[in-house]
Parts: sequence; C-alpha cells; structure tokens
Amino acid sequence: MPERLHETWITSNRFIPRRFVRPVQAFMAAEASSGIVLLLAAVVALVWANAPFGETYERFWSTELVIEVGGFHLAETLEAIVNDGLMAIFFFMVGLEIKRELVLGELRDPKAAALPVMAALGGMLFPALIYVAIVSGQGGEALRGWGVPVATDIAFSLGVLAVLGKRVPTGAKIFLLALAIADDLGGILVIALFYTSGLNFVWLGLGLVGLVLVFLASKAGIRSFVFYVPMALAIWFFFLESGVHATIAGVALAFLTPALPMYSASEYDTKARRILDMYLPKGETQVQRERSDHEAMMLADIARESVSPLVRLEHRLQPWVSFGIVPVFALANAGVRFEGSITDALLSRVALGVALGLLVGKTVGISLFAWLAVRFKLGRLPRETTWRHVVGVAAVAGIGFTVALFIAALAFTTPEFADEAKVGIFAGSILAGLLGTAIFLRAPRAPQPPLTEEPPVEEEVPVGA
Repeated sequence: MPERLHETWITSNRFIPRRFVRPVQAFMAAEASSGIVLLLAAVVALVWANAPFGETYERFWSTELVIEVGGFHLAETLEAIVNDGLMAIFFFMVGLEIKRELVLGELRDPKAAALPVMAALGGMLFPALIYVAIVSGQGGEALRGWGVPVATDIAFSLGVLAVLGKRVPTGAKIFLLALAIADDLGGILVIALFYTSGLNFVWLGLGLVGLVLVFLASKAGIRSFVFYVPMALAIWFFFLESGVHATIAGVALAFLTPALPMYSASEYDTKARRILDMYLPKGETQVQRERSDHEAMMLADIARESVSPLVRLEHRLQPWVSFGIVPVFALANAGVRFEGSITDALLSRVALGVALGLLVGKTVGISLFAWLAVRFKLGRLPRETTWRHVVGVAAVAGIGFTVALFIAALAFTTPEFADEAKVGIFAGSILAGLLGTAIFLRAPRAPQPPLTEEPPVEEEVPVGA
C-alpha cells in the first residue's frame, strides 16, 4: 500500500489521534535509523578494544581534560565527560519524550496508559529478580548490577519492528513506544534512588534552587534560551557536585519544559491573518521595507510561540542525540577487551544474570503483567494487536543497550564485573532480538485497513504550560 494512503488511514482512526501518531511515526523513523549508527559505533568500540593496539582504547577515554576559569575548576576524563555531560542531554531528551506522552500522548489516558505501565513494571521486576537469583551466590559488588537488565533500548527495539514492516500492527508499535517510555521513567528512578551515593546537601540544595528558579521563570513567561541555557549548565554542575548523578538534572529540566504552546491553533490563525492583511508584498521605499520586515518578524514570533518549547527542543535535539551523543556513548562504553575465553565471560554469573534477565525476564515479565492488566480490566490491548504480538513486543523489549550500559558503568567499580555485564548485555540483546523477530514472523500480517474512511475533525488541545 502506498505510504501516503496508509498514513491517511492511520491518522483517521479515532482511537489514534493525528496529533499523537504523526510525531510517533517521525520519532520511530529516526530511532530506527539511529540504531544502525549505534550498532556501528558498538562494533568499532569492540574492534578497537581487541585490536593489537587495544590498550589505546582505555588510554584515550582516560585522557583528562581540565577547565579552569578564575576560581572554577573542573577536571574530568573523556569518558566521564561523555557519561556525565553528553548523557545529561540524552536524558533531557528522554525526559521530554516522557512528558510529551504524559501530557499529550498515549500515557495521558489512564485506561490506555495502564497496559504499557503495568507491562513496564513487570519488565523491570522480573529481570531484576532473575539477575539476583543467579548472582546471589556470588554476592558483594556483583549484586549491584541488578539494575542493568531492567532497561529497554528504544532505538534498537523500534529498529527491529521497522525491519519487520507490515507484520507488526501499528498498535503494537505504539504499545512498544509507550512501554519503552514508561521503562525509561523506571530506569531514571532506579538511577536516582539506587545508584546515588555520598550526597552533598549544599550542592543539592543549590541545584534544587536552580530548578525552582527555572519553574518560576517559565510561569512568568520568560521564553528566551539566553536565560535557560546558562541556568541549565549551572544546575547540571550543582547536581554533578552533589553526588546525585548529573543526568538526573537533565530529566528534571525536561519535566519543567512547557508541553503546550503559548498560542492555540485558533489564536495563531487569527493573529497570523491579521498580520498578513497588513503586510506589504512590495517594499519600494525604505519605510515600506522596514514595515514589511517588522511584520514578517512579528509573524515569525507568533509562529514560533504556536509550537510548544517541548516540541521545538525535541525537533532540534533529536538528530544530535540519535546520531551524535548516543553513538559516541557506545564508542566510549562498549569496548570490552576479551583477554580470556569468550565462553568463560558468557558463563560468568554477572553475564548470565544480565543476559537471562533481558531475554527471559523481559519476555515473561512484560507478557504476564500485560495479561494481568487486561484480565483485571485495568487496560486493553491496542487495535489489531493479538497476544502473539504482545509476546513479540515483550521479547524485542529485551534489547537493552544504551541505558543498560549506562547503569553498568554506575553499578560496578571492578572492571571485570563491568566487562561481564557488557558481554551479558550484548548476548541478551541479540537473543532477544532474534526471539522477537521469530515470534513476529510466525504471526499473521497486520490486517490492511480500508481506504474509504474520511478523517475526523481534529479536536482542540487546551493551551497551557
């Protein structure tokens, strides 16, 4: 079916409003393609770490950079700059996606949100329990890795569904997206609550004061990035020094970003038409030219404020995060040096716990909790989605990479455990992707919709912060 006709049907479906599906489609397309870049970066890291000159990998990322301006002093390795700095932007982007879904998307409706939220809960609980059950005999620092298999990598998982094409119904893709976003929120809470140590309450207090100032500025109508960018950098530094991981500052700032525009669609139409009625198409004199320029700039300002800050930031940051920050993170963290047998690394308790947590824990936990949500009428399956599709999504959700590697870096100080966790992430993610693909290949193709339906009138979204 031509893509344009297919999109027309999707946007006409009353259960999937146009204002949600179109951003979802654009988001999925970008995430799927960025998964390829992410995979290439991981392969480069593995090859680099295991090449004859592999010692340069660790040496390069351990290079220290020092920034000193007056009394300000910041010294961090390249790896720390990526994990604490660039990843704060990544988690800011994740926070924007979460807020968009809570305010405008699938998670706004409690009935629709119950299924992915319950499924995400099961998809976090079961992997953690499986990991603890396998690693409990080893104890010590190894147990700190229970949070590694709870994460779903949305880029890779959506990439698998994109490759499967029409075998995956649109409802299943939206379910995976909502599930992954709920999972991201859970992962953020895990990082904030369980991988934070040595709190400095003075720095934390300064960070919280900064967040309050950002909130008040937003309510006061301050819209310029000239104010918010320096404030964001200051808040990030305060959180970095406080002991709370600096990426949490990115999430907090995202939650404070307005999700709705200043002007509604009708206000934009009215104001724009009023300006266009005054606009002089021919600026023959300097006065006429200046007047036309002034009116054009007024129209540009109105158009800008008719798009929410959240959407504008997502649009600007998404390519930089998907094709820049995340691949650089993979390059800095995926380099596992196999000095012994790969089989020995795979059979270690940490690697087995992570791999089985991702493969078995995600598949069983998501499927079971989704069934419980439907069984007790807390949620409902998406349209054209069967239980086979749900199990397939659950398996694909076992692809953990970006956030899993990030939590592994936080959980372990012993390089041996960190490398074993990475091996488990790779093994579990590959097997989960293969299992999900096999399930969808055995599922019937998604029913093709009729082409005669007329799209409904799009409902108005109330304007607010």
